[in-house]
Amino acid sequence: MIEDIYNKTDLEKEIWSLLEGTVELLGFHIVDVEYVRSHGGMTLRITIEKEDAPVTIDDCVEVSRTCSDILDIKDPISGAYNLEVSSPGINRPLKRIKDFERFKGEKAKIETGDKIDGRHRFKGTLQGVRDGNILIETGDEVFSIPFTTIKKARLDRI
Repeated sequence: MIEDIYNKTDLEKEIWSLLEGTVELLGFHIVDVEYVRSHGGMTLRITIEKEDAPVTIDDCVEVSRTCSDILDIKDPISGAYNLEVSSPGINRPLKRIKDFERFKGEKAKIETGDKIDGRHRFKGTLQGVRDGNILIETGDEVFSIPFTTIKKARLDRI
């Protein structure tokens, strides 16, 4: 469900929704969609993962070609842009509520827009989700972070 993704524009959510089913039919999951200004103009970045295997260059090419065809037909973006498809890397972004539950027990970094207990940044072990709040243990404390306040979150594996 696209509503459970934080910090995305309406266009990014529309593109995510437009591509998600087809990407899943190819055997992948969308981790993130970003439409950003880059040195060469505008770039649409789609980050994908496989359930039990690393993403290869051939995988990225396959998803890129398929997504490009869909985007050409549906045309949600006016103007020129570059399409990039990549794997999330070792420090995978956490974008959906289900990501925080899936990676419970792993180290993560979370940055919030609003201060929680006087701070914006949290580094620790994910403890799951309760009542729409992300739980992260940092040292002796467990912080409850409202999902809606998250600006950025990712695994912290290295």
